[in-house]
Amino acid sequence: MEKYFIDATYENVDYTELLLPLGEYEGCTFHNCNFSASNLSKLSFIDCTFDQCNISNAQLAEAIIRDVQFNHCKMMGLHFETCSDFLFSASFTQCTLNLSSFYKLKIKNTVFNDCVLHEVDFTDTDLTGASFTNCDLKGATFDNTLLEKADLSTAYNYLIDPDRNKIKKARFSKDGLLGLLMKYNIVVR
Repeated sequence: MEKYFIDATYENVDYTELLLPLGEYEGCTFHNCNFSASNLSKLSFIDCTFDQCNISNAQLAEAIIRDVQFNHCKMMGLHFETCSDFLFSASFTQCTLNLSSFYKLKIKNTVFNDCVLHEVDFTDTDLTGASFTNCDLKGATFDNTLLEKADLSTAYNYLIDPDRNKIKKARFSKDGLLGLLMKYNIVVR
């Protein structure tokens, strides 16, 4: 029997030792909680906020993430592609998402603010209209990625092959042009 948790606040809870009850969490806030390597599969998070949480290496199979805000969270090694893709939507502010994967997800208009996204997999991902404000994309994989109208004007350390990705009307800074031209082995000064 699924349980419903509405507008609840959870603070300083270590979910590596205590299981989060199976159910739907709506309008809930999780502050300074540890979900590292926890099983969050089949849980629903709708209009929730995760603030200063460690969610690294958590299992997300069939989890529902809808209108969820992640702020100041450590989220390394997450496989978002295993989440339910129905109405998946999230925003990320000052999060570390290294080694995470958004493979084949449709995450249009997703906002990444001041995030570290080292070696994140965006292969076959629809990032139409996404915003990467002051984000470090070192080693991130963009392959057959839809980046139309995406804003990478303040992002850095990215390598994006314009021949292998759709970048129509995407925004880049002059300083970021090297990340688009690297495959040509040219010198830009």
